[in-house]
Amino acid sequence: MTDTPGAPGTRPTGPAHPTGSDLHLDLSATGGRRAALMTALREAIRSGRLAPGTRLPPYRTLAADLGLARNTAAEAYAELVAEGWLTARQGSGTTVAERAAPTSAARPRRPTKRPGPLHDLRQGRPDAAAFPRTAWLAAARRALTAAPNEAFGPGDPQGRRELRAVLADYLARSRGVRTDPDRIVVCSGFAHALRLLFDGAAPVLPPGSNGPLAVEAYGLGFHRGLLAAAGVATRPLAVDEHGADVAELDRHPDVRTALLTPAHQFPTGGPLHAARRAAVIDWARGRGGLVVEDDYDGEFRYDRQPVGAVQGLDPERVVYLGSVSKSLSPALRLGWMVLPDHLVDRVLAAKGEREGWASALDQLTLAEFIDSGGYDRHVRRMRRSYRERRDRLVAALEANAPHVEVTGVAAGLHAVLRLEAGTERSVLKAAAYHGLAVEGLADFRHPAADPVATPPAEGLVVGYATPPEHAYASALAALCAILPSPVS
Repeated sequence: MTDTPGAPGTRPTGPAHPTGSDLHLDLSATGGRRAALMTALREAIRSGRLAPGTRLPPYRTLAADLGLARNTAAEAYAELVAEGWLTARQGSGTTVAERAAPTSAARPRRPTKRPGPLHDLRQGRPDAAAFPRTAWLAAARRALTAAPNEAFGPGDPQGRRELRAVLADYLARSRGVRTDPDRIVVCSGFAHALRLLFDGAAPVLPPGSNGPLAVEAYGLGFHRGLLAAAGVATRPLAVDEHGADVAELDRHPDVRTALLTPAHQFPTGGPLHAARRAAVIDWARGRGGLVVEDDYDGEFRYDRQPVGAVQGLDPERVVYLGSVSKSLSPALRLGWMVLPDHLVDRVLAAKGEREGWASALDQLTLAEFIDSGGYDRHVRRMRRSYRERRDRLVAALEANAPHVEVTGVAAGLHAVLRLEAGTERSVLKAAAYHGLAVEGLADFRHPAADPVATPPAEGLVVGYATPPEHAYASALAALCAILPSPVS
């Protein structure tokens, strides 16, 4: 039998439906090879594995793949066409018939997608619509064109040298970080860095440093949960308008590592005071300890001069962590660890030779994006955009809820709206009822925080960077609508 136009097995001449070249058919059924092939094809169609419209390979190709005689495959195709399971048309080859769709019982059910909020003012999320697609694509093309062949092979757990070299220069000029490429390890974001430091199979911190970890009394519960899952106890440090009260470290003799957000305390806002920055370095030197610095939104400053990284005061006593999650997108999964020299090999041992590290191609693209100036241009554009959004938030509150105090707005991508005691829960319920996603300040408080040193506060943590531009005005209106009236 020969291939003829429109006959079973005809080679398609143009794109139509996805091809099913590798069919993975089970020919174990009894009754002969042709019957076994027909049974396997029917079952693949019935189960939905071969969807309607899927183009099958020519019968000669299928016969060669399965070790069958050509006539056996051709006859099976012809019989299934006659039965209505397959369709053969001029120029389209042999495809699964549209009427051969699996029954609803056989089709895997897709989970129902939960509708999102009408208005989203959750913190920690940049404006996804502002991702610089055109500039990023241009950088990717340049990076791929210049990439050496070895970039497409097994990766280096430390990260691409090109990115580490560019990061060393960028962090030095923009954040005052003192490092070189050999002390940078590329990771997949801040949470990944925490896991490498505290939850790795290989010990990372020096002997004696694996005790409790000092953290700020306000911070992300997700990070505390990650540490708790790794068996790391946390000791909360009081937080005030000058950041974490690092003097409390002296009252915890078992603590040798502190996790801080010095440039912009999360979520209350404000930088760590200069005297406290010096004091925490003195503590680390005297205790033989480490400071883990989370510089989560260091690029975004509005009403004050940028605050440099604490790491610049003593690179051997500070682990500096950063990422592009706020500046570009959390979808990229790209971050970095700037390490003291004695921790580099320990972190790489924890990371492993076959760890699922960040894509080498994304690393090369980011290196090119920074080196070409595209990253700086994007950050400047977003700084203007977010500052304008912050100003609109403050203006809306002044006009509609002047009794609500707004704090932490000199930097970052979120603000804190202070509420009267006893009102936070009811405000959050009202927000949920009106389809507004926003978070309460109390949820960020460490459960063991000292109520005297850090009195409980109530409020909303408002992420003004989150909504796309077209939805921002309605999000602000929804926010103002749920705020309580002043207590007389």
